[in-house]
Amino acid sequence: MADENLDEKPTWPAIWRGIKCKCPRCGKAWLFHHYIEQVDACPVCGEPLAYYKVGLFLPLIVITIMVHIIAFTMLQMELSGNSNPLVYLYVLVPLSGVLSLALLPPAKGGLIGLMWAKGWSDEQDR
Repeated sequence: MADENLDEKPTWPAIWRGIKCKCPRCGKAWLFHHYIEQVDACPVCGEPLAYYKVGLFLPLIVITIMVHIIAFTMLQMELSGNSNPLVYLYVLVPLSGVLSLALLPPAKGGLIGLMWAKGWSDEQDR
């Protein structure tokens, strides 16, 4: 019975390593070449990572997180009395742009870590 769990990969440590933009297996090498260009294999442990593509799940996660942060910011601005439309324009438009760019690498890394731990892929087995 103990041999059944040998291939089980820890999910939460893999997600956490991915959020830090590190390899989900070893946590030492960078997960991305450039901004969000995924490496084919980990240079330290040799884990093939090209198999795990997040596809359209990444924008869903980033937009969901952004909507919560922007809604919370709008609520705080309304409750504090800063309801001038120009304040919204000057605060929320740059915040949404910077926030979306800042969330892309950790969100993609976390999704790659989750997919690696669960063995999921967007490609069909042939």
